[in-house]
Amino acid sequence: MDGKIDAVTLIFLVLAVVVFLKLRSVLGRRTGQEESRVERYRAQREASQRNDKVPAQEKVVTLPRREREDYEAAPMAENANNANNAKVRSDLEERVRGLAGDNAGIAAGLLEIADADPSFDPDQFLKGARAAYEIIVTAFAEGNRKTLKDLLSRDVHDGFVGAIADRESRGEQVDQSFVGIKAADVVEAELKGGVAQLTVKFVSELISATRDRGGEVIAGDPKRIKEVTDIWTFAREVSSRNPNWKLIATQAAN
Repeated sequence: MDGKIDAVTLIFLVLAVVVFLKLRSVLGRRTGQEESRVERYRAQREASQRNDKVPAQEKVVTLPRREREDYEAAPMAENANNANNAKVRSDLEERVRGLAGDNAGIAAGLLEIADADPSFDPDQFLKGARAAYEIIVTAFAEGNRKTLKDLLSRDVHDGFVGAIADRESRGEQVDQSFVGIKAADVVEAELKGGVAQLTVKFVSELISATRDRGGEVIAGDPKRIKEVTDIWTFAREVSSRNPNWKLIATQAAN
């Protein structure tokens, strides 16, 4: 060759430069940091492998909190229930003292009945006894056997019905107006063989007069309020589903 570069050679040189630059842009250049990056990657990999070989007892395990909450909730619920039972008992004892006054025997009897029958409420009993007293007194004066049957024991019922029959056989009639109850106090309380027995002293006011066949007053006074004191005993089996008490004995104090 004469030292001149022909056109074909020049074209090949240009193509070679272009290919070189293209390869350099794709493959990149060494900067001297490649080795350090490889070492860091290798160190991280070895550390990860060592962690996988740590004994099970050295690993940290996060336990669910639910188990601890359940464990703590049970004593808390039990304590709340105990506190509620204690409050109920305290309230009951306070109401019993209100009814029994200074009579420790009555208070003990009421609490014994309450222990045997959780549904027993001294205040509600006394309220019911007052209502029953008025109903029974009125039904007896009217000769209402049907009403008496549901409120009296068999023996007391037979006695009341017998008295009504005797009165009717003589042609007598009772005119009575129930004015009200001045006082009703529990005077005895006991539990006998699963049967609760409560004795109540009633002080009531009535207007009552008995008339003969001709309508003449033979007893009482239709214009005067009379104070009457009765002592009645009510009973109920504590295991019975029937919440009603029945009158099992009567006693007149005057």
